[in-house]
Amino acid sequence: MTRTDPATAPAPTADAHARRTLLLLFITLMVVMLLASLSQMVLSSALPTLVGELGGAEHLAWVITAYLLASTITMPVYGKVSDMLGRKPLLIVAVLLFVAGSILGGLATDMTTLILARGVQGLGGGGLMVLSQAAIADVVPARERGKYMGVMGGVFALSSVAGPLLGGFFTEGPGWRWTFWMNVPLGILAIVAIIVLMRLPRPDRASTPRIDALGMALLAIATTGVVLIGTWAGSTYAWASPQILGLALGTIVAGTLFVLVERRAAEPVIPLHLFRSRDFVLATVAALLVSVAMFGAIGYLPTYFQMAAGATATEAGLLMIPMMGALLLTSMITGAVVSRTGRYKLMPILGTVVLAIGLGLLGTVTVATPVALIGVYIGVIGVGLGTSMQIMTLIVQNAFSHREVGTATAAHTFFRQVGGSLGSAVVGSVFAARLAGLFAERLPEEAGAAGSTGSLTPQLVQSLPDALRVPIVESYNEALIPIFLVMVPIALLSVVVMLFIREVPLATTIERGIPAESLAEGQLQQPAESSADDAVRDAPAEPARATELIGGGRRLAPGTDPADAPRRR
Repeated sequence: MTRTDPATAPAPTADAHARRTLLLLFITLMVVMLLASLSQMVLSSALPTLVGELGGAEHLAWVITAYLLASTITMPVYGKVSDMLGRKPLLIVAVLLFVAGSILGGLATDMTTLILARGVQGLGGGGLMVLSQAAIADVVPARERGKYMGVMGGVFALSSVAGPLLGGFFTEGPGWRWTFWMNVPLGILAIVAIIVLMRLPRPDRASTPRIDALGMALLAIATTGVVLIGTWAGSTYAWASPQILGLALGTIVAGTLFVLVERRAAEPVIPLHLFRSRDFVLATVAALLVSVAMFGAIGYLPTYFQMAAGATATEAGLLMIPMMGALLLTSMITGAVVSRTGRYKLMPILGTVVLAIGLGLLGTVTVATPVALIGVYIGVIGVGLGTSMQIMTLIVQNAFSHREVGTATAAHTFFRQVGGSLGSAVVGSVFAARLAGLFAERLPEEAGAAGSTGSLTPQLVQSLPDALRVPIVESYNEALIPIFLVMVPIALLSVVVMLFIREVPLATTIERGIPAESLAEGQLQQPAESSADDAVRDAPAEPARATELIGGGRRLAPGTDPADAPRRR
C-alpha cells in the first residue's frame, strides 16, 4: 500500500473553499454592479416624460450630468480609502448613499429636487463602480481577471438592456417614480449580500490611516469647474463671458493647488507616482476619450428614439438592445481571449476603430432612416465598446502592486468618468442649445414659447398635427445627430494613443506582504531594460516577508530577496 506524503498531498478542501469564496464574492459584486448600472439606464427611457411632467426640458442635461459629476468626484476617494480600510465597509456606505438618493428622487416634485437626488445617488454610485472592480483585483490574478471583468461588463450590458425596458414599463404603468423606488429593495439585497457573502483579504495597516481631506476638496472643486465649463460654455454663457473665464481661472488654481498638496500628502488621494507609469497614462487618456463618445451616444439615444422616431418608452428601451447585446457578447469574448492568450493590446485598438465607424454611421441618420438600420449602427458601437473599455482597466491594474490596486483603479475610472461627465455635459448643452434655436426658427411664435416647448412629452409630440409635429421631429434630428460626427476624430485620437501602450505579460498570481515600492503587481523585479514607469524608484530595497501568492504561484521563503526571484509578468 502506497502512502502519500502529507507535504505533497493535494488540498481539495482548501481549493474548494477558495472557489466557493470567489463564487460568493462574484455573486455579491454582480448584485452591486446591477444596482449601479441598472439605475443609470432605467432613467433613460423615463427621461422625456419625467422632464416634461416637471416642466424643465432646459435642465435635461443636468439630470444625467449631476449623477456623473458626483460619482466622478468620489471615485478617487473610495479607491484610496478602501486601500487603507478595506472594500467592504466602503461598499456598504456607497449603497446606503445610493438608496438615500433614490428615495429623494422618488419624492421629487420639481427639477431642482430631482437633480439634487441624482447628485446624492452619484455620491454612492462612484463607490459601487470602483469598488466592484477593485474587489475582483483583490482575489483574481491579472491573467485570469479578463474573463471575470468580461462577465462584469456583461452585467452592465444586460442591465443596460433591462434598464430602458423597465424604465418604459414604469413610465407607461405605475409611473416614472418607480425608476427610483426600485433601487430600495435592490439596495437592501446588495447590503445583505455584502455583509453575508463578501470575504476579502484585510488591508495591511502599517500605520494609522491618514485621510487626504484637502486633496479631496481641491479635486472636487477642479472637477466641478471642468464639468460646469463643459455644460455652460457656448450655451448658457459665451466662452469669453466673465462667468466662464472665472470658472476656468478657478479650475486652474484648484488643479495647481491639488498637485502641490498631493506632492506633500502622507496618503495622497491620487498619488502622483501613478503618472510615472506610461501604460497608466496612455490607457487612462484613451479611456477618457472613448468615454466622451460613449456617454454622449448612450445617454441621449433613448430620448431621440422617443421624440424623433415616435417610439414609446418601452420601444426606446428595446431599440437599445443591438448596442447592449453586442457589448455583452464582445465583452465576454474579449475577456475570455485575454485570459487564454495573455495578449490584450490589439483588441482595444480594433474596438475603438469599430467605435469610430459606428459613430460615423450614426451621424448619417435622418428622419427617413429606417429604425432597423439605426439598430445596426448602434450595434457597431456596442462591438467597439465591448472590445475596448474593460481591457483598459485591466492594463492599469496590471501596472501596480496589490496595495495600490484600488487607488490606481479609482484614478483610472475617475479620469474616464471625467471624460464621460464632460462628454455628457457638452453633448447635452450643445443639444439643448441647438434644439432651442431650431424650435425658435421653425415653430410658430405661440407654439415656440418657453412654456410650451419646455413641457413637450413624446405622447404630446405624436398627438400634434403634422404642421407642428414634423418641425419638432426634424429639429430633434438636426440638433443631436451631427454631434456624433464630431465624436469620430475623438475616437480615432484614442486609437493613436493606444498604439504606444506596451504589452507585457499579465500576472498569474497576487502578491501580498511585499512593500508596494519593491514591485508592480504581477512582477517581482523590474527588468533592467524596462523603464521606471511601473514602480516607485526612490524607495530603499528591503527583504520580502513570506509572500502569499494566489492563482497557482509559489511562496517566497522568509528573508528571500525579490530581486533573486524570477520575473513573472
